[in-house]
Amino acid sequence: MNESIVVFGRFRFLKWALVLSVLAIIAYVWHHPLVAPNGGTWLGYTLGILSFAIILWLMYFGIRKRTYGAGHVRLEAWLSAHVYLGLSLIVLATLHTGFKFGWNVHTLAYVLMWIVILSGIFGLYAYLRYPRLMTMNRRGVTLDNMLAQIAEVDRECRQVGMPLGDEINRSLLDASQHTSVGGGLIRQLSGQDPNCPTEATLRRVETLANASQGERAAELRQLVMLLTRKVSLLQRARRDVQLTALMKVWVFVHVPLSFALLAALITHIVSVFFYW
Repeated sequence: MNESIVVFGRFRFLKWALVLSVLAIIAYVWHHPLVAPNGGTWLGYTLGILSFAIILWLMYFGIRKRTYGAGHVRLEAWLSAHVYLGLSLIVLATLHTGFKFGWNVHTLAYVLMWIVILSGIFGLYAYLRYPRLMTMNRRGVTLDNMLAQIAEVDRECRQVGMPLGDEINRSLLDASQHTSVGGGLIRQLSGQDPNCPTEATLRRVETLANASQGERAAELRQLVMLLTRKVSLLQRARRDVQLTALMKVWVFVHVPLSFALLAALITHIVSVFFYW
Protein backbone atom coordinates (compact mmCIF):
# COMPACT_ATOMS: atom_id res chain seq x y z
CA MET A 1 0.00 0.00 0.00
CA ASN A 2 1.49 3.37 -0.99
CA GLU A 3 0.55 6.77 -2.32
CA SER A 4 -0.82 5.22 -5.52
CA ILE A 5 -4.14 4.71 -3.73
CA VAL A 6 -4.47 8.49 -3.45
CA VAL A 7 -3.52 9.31 -7.03
CA PHE A 8 -4.64 6.03 -8.58
CA GLY A 9 -5.71 6.40 -12.20
CA ARG A 10 -4.87 10.11 -12.11
CA PHE A 11 -7.38 10.72 -9.34
CA ARG A 12 -10.05 8.73 -11.21
CA PHE A 13 -12.18 8.00 -8.15
CA LEU A 14 -11.75 11.47 -6.71
CA LYS A 15 -13.29 12.77 -9.94
CA TRP A 16 -16.14 10.27 -9.63
CA ALA A 17 -16.78 11.33 -6.05
CA LEU A 18 -16.70 15.02 -6.97
CA VAL A 19 -19.10 14.54 -9.86
CA LEU A 20 -21.46 12.58 -7.61
CA SER A 21 -21.29 15.24 -4.91
CA VAL A 22 -21.77 18.15 -7.32
CA LEU A 23 -24.79 16.45 -8.94
CA ALA A 24 -26.30 15.88 -5.49
CA ILE A 25 -25.78 19.55 -4.57
CA ILE A 26 -27.31 20.74 -7.85
CA ALA A 27 -30.31 18.46 -7.34
CA TYR A 28 -30.73 19.70 -3.77
CA VAL A 29 -30.65 23.35 -4.85
CA TRP A 30 -33.01 22.71 -7.76
CA HIS A 31 -35.42 20.62 -5.71
CA HIS A 32 -38.34 22.59 -4.24
CA PRO A 33 -40.56 20.22 -2.24
CA LEU A 34 -43.89 21.32 -0.76
CA VAL A 35 -42.39 20.88 2.70
CA ALA A 36 -38.93 21.67 4.02
CA PRO A 37 -36.23 19.43 2.54
CA ASN A 38 -35.91 16.16 4.47
CA GLY A 39 -35.20 12.49 4.00
CA GLY A 40 -38.86 11.79 3.17
CA THR A 41 -38.95 13.57 -0.20
CA TRP A 42 -38.20 11.80 -3.46
CA LEU A 43 -34.75 13.38 -3.49
CA GLY A 44 -34.24 12.46 0.15
CA TYR A 45 -35.11 8.84 -0.60
CA THR A 46 -32.85 8.82 -3.65
CA LEU A 47 -29.88 10.20 -1.75
CA GLY A 48 -30.59 7.87 1.16
CA ILE A 49 -30.72 4.77 -1.03
CA LEU A 50 -27.57 5.84 -2.85
CA SER A 51 -25.75 6.46 0.45
CA PHE A 52 -26.84 3.10 1.84
CA ALA A 53 -25.71 1.32 -1.33
CA ILE A 54 -22.29 3.01 -1.11
CA ILE A 55 -21.95 2.01 2.55
CA LEU A 56 -22.75 -1.63 1.72
CA TRP A 57 -20.18 -1.55 -1.06
CA LEU A 58 -17.59 0.02 1.24
CA MET A 59 -18.11 -2.72 3.81
CA TYR A 60 -17.73 -5.35 1.09
CA PHE A 61 -14.17 -4.09 0.66
CA GLY A 62 -13.28 -5.85 3.91
CA ILE A 63 -14.16 -9.15 2.22
CA ARG A 64 -12.59 -8.27 -1.12
CA LYS A 65 -9.18 -7.34 0.30
CA ARG A 66 -8.90 -10.79 1.89
CA THR A 67 -9.71 -12.56 -1.40
CA TYR A 68 -6.30 -12.51 -3.01
CA GLY A 69 -6.28 -12.77 -6.78
CA ALA A 70 -10.07 -12.59 -7.05
CA GLY A 71 -11.61 -10.47 -9.79
CA HIS A 72 -10.03 -8.31 -12.45
CA VAL A 73 -9.91 -5.03 -10.47
CA ARG A 74 -6.66 -4.22 -8.71
CA LEU A 75 -6.78 -3.93 -4.94
CA GLU A 76 -5.35 -0.41 -5.19
CA ALA A 77 -8.33 0.59 -7.34
CA TRP A 78 -10.77 -0.81 -4.79
CA LEU A 79 -9.04 1.01 -1.96
CA SER A 80 -8.85 4.30 -3.88
CA ALA A 81 -12.56 4.07 -4.63
CA HIS A 82 -13.18 3.12 -0.99
CA VAL A 83 -11.47 6.30 0.18
CA TYR A 84 -13.09 8.78 -2.20
CA LEU A 85 -16.60 7.31 -2.31
CA GLY A 86 -16.51 7.13 1.48
CA LEU A 87 -15.72 10.84 1.61
CA SER A 88 -18.56 11.58 -0.82
CA LEU A 89 -20.97 10.30 1.84
CA ILE A 90 -20.35 13.51 3.78
CA VAL A 91 -22.22 15.40 1.04
CA LEU A 92 -24.77 12.73 0.06
CA ALA A 93 -25.86 11.78 3.57
CA THR A 94 -25.96 15.37 4.79
CA LEU A 95 -28.22 16.41 1.91
CA HIS A 96 -30.32 13.30 2.56
CA THR A 97 -31.06 14.57 6.07
CA GLY A 98 -32.15 17.98 4.78
CA PHE A 99 -30.15 19.34 7.74
CA LYS A 100 -32.82 18.02 10.11
CA PHE A 101 -31.35 16.50 13.26
CA GLY A 102 -32.70 15.36 16.61
CA TRP A 103 -32.24 12.90 19.46
CA ASN A 104 -33.25 9.82 17.48
CA VAL A 105 -31.84 6.81 15.66
CA HIS A 106 -31.70 8.75 12.39
CA THR A 107 -29.24 11.28 13.79
CA LEU A 108 -27.38 8.45 15.55
CA ALA A 109 -26.77 6.81 12.18
CA TYR A 110 -25.54 10.12 10.78
CA VAL A 111 -23.16 10.70 13.70
CA LEU A 112 -21.83 7.14 13.46
CA MET A 113 -21.21 7.69 9.76
CA TRP A 114 -19.09 10.74 10.57
CA ILE A 115 -17.11 8.79 13.20
CA VAL A 116 -16.47 5.95 10.75
CA ILE A 117 -15.33 8.40 8.06
CA LEU A 118 -13.00 10.22 10.46
CA SER A 119 -11.53 6.92 11.65
CA GLY A 120 -11.07 5.99 7.99
CA ILE A 121 -9.18 9.22 7.35
CA PHE A 122 -6.86 8.38 10.25
CA GLY A 123 -6.45 4.85 8.88
CA LEU A 124 -5.46 6.22 5.48
CA TYR A 125 -2.89 8.50 7.12
CA ALA A 126 -1.56 5.63 9.26
CA TYR A 127 -1.15 3.17 6.42
CA LEU A 128 0.49 5.76 4.17
CA ARG A 129 2.90 7.16 6.77
CA TYR A 130 3.58 4.61 9.49
CA PRO A 131 5.16 1.84 7.34
CA ARG A 132 7.66 4.40 6.07
CA LEU A 133 8.41 5.52 9.63
CA MET A 134 8.81 1.88 10.67
CA THR A 135 11.32 1.28 7.86
CA MET A 136 13.34 4.34 8.88
CA ASN A 137 13.21 3.36 12.54
CA ARG A 138 14.26 -0.25 11.95
CA ARG A 139 17.29 0.71 9.84
CA GLY A 140 17.30 -2.57 7.97
CA VAL A 141 16.66 -4.90 10.92
CA THR A 142 13.52 -6.50 12.30
CA LEU A 143 12.08 -6.14 15.79
CA ASP A 144 13.39 -9.62 16.63
CA ASN A 145 16.87 -8.52 15.55
CA MET A 146 16.65 -5.47 17.80
CA LEU A 147 15.62 -7.63 20.75
CA ALA A 148 18.51 -9.98 20.03
CA GLN A 149 20.90 -7.00 19.99
CA ILE A 150 19.48 -5.82 23.32
CA ALA A 151 20.12 -9.26 24.80
CA GLU A 152 23.70 -9.19 23.49
CA VAL A 153 24.31 -5.73 25.01
CA ASP A 154 22.94 -7.07 28.32
CA ARG A 155 25.53 -9.85 28.20
CA GLU A 156 28.33 -7.37 27.53
CA CYS A 157 27.11 -5.09 30.34
CA ARG A 158 27.20 -7.93 32.87
CA GLN A 159 30.69 -8.90 31.72
CA VAL A 160 32.02 -5.33 32.03
CA GLY A 161 30.24 -4.79 35.34
CA MET A 162 31.59 -7.88 37.10
CA PRO A 163 34.56 -6.09 38.79
CA LEU A 164 32.55 -2.96 39.63
CA GLY A 165 30.85 -4.10 42.81
CA ASP A 166 27.58 -5.60 43.99
CA GLU A 167 25.50 -2.40 43.71
CA ILE A 168 26.20 -1.94 40.02
CA ASN A 169 25.77 -5.63 39.30
CA ARG A 170 22.39 -5.67 41.05
CA SER A 171 21.32 -2.68 38.93
CA LEU A 172 22.51 -4.40 35.75
CA LEU A 173 20.67 -7.59 36.68
CA ASP A 174 17.51 -5.61 37.42
CA ALA A 175 17.84 -3.78 34.08
CA SER A 176 18.31 -7.09 32.29
CA GLN A 177 15.43 -8.94 33.92
CA HIS A 178 12.81 -6.22 34.28
CA THR A 179 13.23 -4.01 31.21
CA SER A 180 10.32 -4.63 28.85
CA VAL A 181 9.28 -3.72 25.32
CA GLY A 182 5.56 -3.41 24.76
CA GLY A 183 3.20 -4.51 27.51
CA GLY A 184 -0.38 -3.31 27.89
CA LEU A 185 -2.21 -1.35 25.23
CA ILE A 186 -1.55 2.05 26.82
CA ARG A 187 2.14 1.24 27.18
CA GLN A 188 2.35 0.10 23.56
CA LEU A 189 0.61 3.22 22.25
CA SER A 190 2.79 5.54 24.33
CA GLY A 191 6.01 3.98 23.02
CA GLN A 192 7.67 4.72 26.36
CA ASP A 193 8.37 3.23 29.77
CA PRO A 194 8.60 6.03 32.37
CA ASN A 195 10.04 3.57 34.91
CA CYS A 196 12.50 1.83 32.62
CA PRO A 197 15.12 0.03 34.79
CA THR A 198 17.76 0.36 32.07
CA GLU A 199 17.42 4.16 31.92
CA ALA A 200 17.58 4.32 35.74
CA THR A 201 20.73 2.17 35.71
CA LEU A 202 22.29 4.38 33.02
CA ARG A 203 21.71 7.50 35.12
CA ARG A 204 23.22 5.80 38.18
CA VAL A 205 26.30 4.61 36.29
CA GLU A 206 26.80 8.04 34.69
CA THR A 207 26.81 9.63 38.14
CA LEU A 208 29.37 7.13 39.40
CA ALA A 209 31.54 7.57 36.29
CA ASN A 210 31.66 11.35 36.75
CA ALA A 211 32.73 10.91 40.37
CA SER A 212 35.37 8.20 39.74
CA GLN A 213 38.94 8.27 38.53
CA GLY A 214 41.49 5.91 37.10
CA GLU A 215 40.75 2.40 35.86
CA ARG A 216 37.37 2.28 37.58
CA ALA A 217 36.27 5.46 35.78
CA ALA A 218 37.31 3.93 32.42
CA GLU A 219 35.28 0.77 33.12
CA LEU A 220 32.28 2.84 34.17
CA ARG A 221 32.50 4.94 31.00
CA GLN A 222 32.59 1.75 28.93
CA LEU A 223 29.48 0.61 30.78
CA VAL A 224 27.84 3.98 30.08
CA MET A 225 28.48 3.50 26.36
CA LEU A 226 26.91 0.02 26.43
CA LEU A 227 23.87 1.16 28.39
CA THR A 228 23.44 4.16 26.09
CA ARG A 229 23.39 1.80 23.13
CA LYS A 230 20.86 -0.40 24.89
CA VAL A 231 18.60 2.58 25.63
CA SER A 232 18.78 3.59 21.96
CA LEU A 233 17.80 0.07 20.87
CA LEU A 234 14.96 0.04 23.40
CA GLN A 235 13.64 3.35 22.09
CA ARG A 236 13.65 2.02 18.52
CA ALA A 237 11.99 -1.24 19.57
CA ARG A 238 9.29 0.59 21.52
CA ARG A 239 8.72 2.94 18.59
CA ASP A 240 8.27 -0.07 16.32
CA VAL A 241 5.73 -1.58 18.72
CA GLN A 242 3.97 1.79 19.00
CA LEU A 243 3.53 2.21 15.24
CA THR A 244 2.33 -1.38 14.86
CA ALA A 245 -0.14 -0.91 17.72
CA LEU A 246 -1.51 2.31 16.24
CA MET A 247 -2.32 0.53 12.97
CA LYS A 248 -3.89 -2.45 14.75
CA VAL A 249 -5.97 -0.29 17.09
CA TRP A 250 -7.35 1.59 14.10
CA VAL A 251 -8.63 -1.66 12.59
CA PHE A 252 -10.20 -2.71 15.90
CA VAL A 253 -12.01 0.65 16.05
CA HIS A 254 -12.95 1.19 12.40
CA VAL A 255 -14.45 -2.24 11.71
CA PRO A 256 -16.75 -2.50 14.78
CA LEU A 257 -17.89 1.08 14.24
CA SER A 258 -18.73 0.20 10.64
CA PHE A 259 -20.97 -2.64 11.81
CA ALA A 260 -22.53 -0.35 14.42
CA LEU A 261 -23.26 2.10 11.60
CA LEU A 262 -24.83 -0.69 9.53
CA ALA A 263 -27.05 -1.70 12.47
CA ALA A 264 -28.12 1.92 13.01
CA LEU A 265 -28.88 2.32 9.30
CA ILE A 266 -31.00 -0.81 9.22
CA THR A 267 -32.90 0.45 12.27
CA HIS A 268 -33.27 3.83 10.57
CA ILE A 269 -34.66 2.25 7.39
CA VAL A 270 -37.05 -0.07 9.24
CA SER A 271 -38.39 2.77 11.38
CA VAL A 272 -38.92 4.97 8.30
CA PHE A 273 -40.79 2.40 6.25
CA PHE A 274 -42.81 0.74 9.03
CA TYR A 275 -43.40 3.40 11.67
CA TRP A 276 -43.54 6.69 9.80
